[in-house]
Amino acid sequence: MMHPFKALLGFAAVLYLASTQVWAEDLPGTGKTIRFVQSESTGGNYVLTKIAIEATKRLGYASKLSTVNTTLFFPAAAQGDLDLSMDVTLPMLQPSFDKVKDRTEVVGSGFITGAGYNGYMIDKKTADAYGITSLEQMKDPKIAGLFGKDGKANLISCDPGWGCGDVVDYQLDKFGLKDTVNPVRGKYEALMFENVARLKRGEPVFFYAWAPSWMTNTMVPGKDVVWLPTPFDALPGNVPSTTSALTPGVAGCAGGADPCRMAMAAWNWYAIGNKQFIAANPAIKKLVEQMTFSQATWSYWEKNISADGSSERNIRKLAEDWMKENKATFDGWVATAKTAK
Repeated sequence: MMHPFKALLGFAAVLYLASTQVWAEDLPGTGKTIRFVQSESTGGNYVLTKIAIEATKRLGYASKLSTVNTTLFFPAAAQGDLDLSMDVTLPMLQPSFDKVKDRTEVVGSGFITGAGYNGYMIDKKTADAYGITSLEQMKDPKIAGLFGKDGKANLISCDPGWGCGDVVDYQLDKFGLKDTVNPVRGKYEALMFENVARLKRGEPVFFYAWAPSWMTNTMVPGKDVVWLPTPFDALPGNVPSTTSALTPGVAGCAGGADPCRMAMAAWNWYAIGNKQFIAANPAIKKLVEQMTFSQATWSYWEKNISADGSSERNIRKLAEDWMKENKATFDGWVATAKTAK
């Protein structure tokens, strides 16, 4: 005959196993795998993606992460070959998104609180020496020639396929700069590493950039470089903008201009996913909709990555540090996402 105490223990064990099984089954992601994508542009977006993956893990999801050029992500997501990217910049990539917006969707309202901005930059040394306070001054071959040769400047533009490169090309035409400015499109990060080296050698630099980013942490606006205000708002028809490019409080705007007219109105990092995937996973939608980070946090990530590198170890440490320091916020995101229907 079984001892009553042993029988009680056995019954308790059965209850425990049953309860843990129910708990596991109650997680919205049980048995599901998310095919995440991160872009080839290294920065705070990699930390964001790590935090998102950890949050989805708490929701029961497994995950696979691929690094893919964002322009290739759009058709893959539309076809259902990939599920979710956490680091798409809009409105810069709006034209690429518009081509597949019937099968993909934007989730949330952007990850950076207060958004970011982008525009044209030159080194402060040259700006001060020649009194350069506007992009329009590049019409002068003597000024443009400082950044290239034969009276024509070389402007580091964006990767081929990036929407910001189309904006640059359009604006050079509208601002009357095509004869004196040559946009250089290639692997942006490689070109920018060369730019940093040029700046350290005391040579003039002229490039398109955005903030917060590793570029504006390595080459600090107002100290190393300055933003060049554009003469007027000008965007191609396929890049929508609902507000003016005049941006107040821009640190390092040439000539101390405030507001500073940037290349376009404020931008942000957004999540974009396959529509069917988002519809089938309301917990993911609810999670992403809650996720936001301050500009100070983003700038810290970018500065750290610029100084210490973008190794898997460093990215993971930055993500883990943030989750530890913001545990209540992170846990709240997950708890709310679990209730989504």
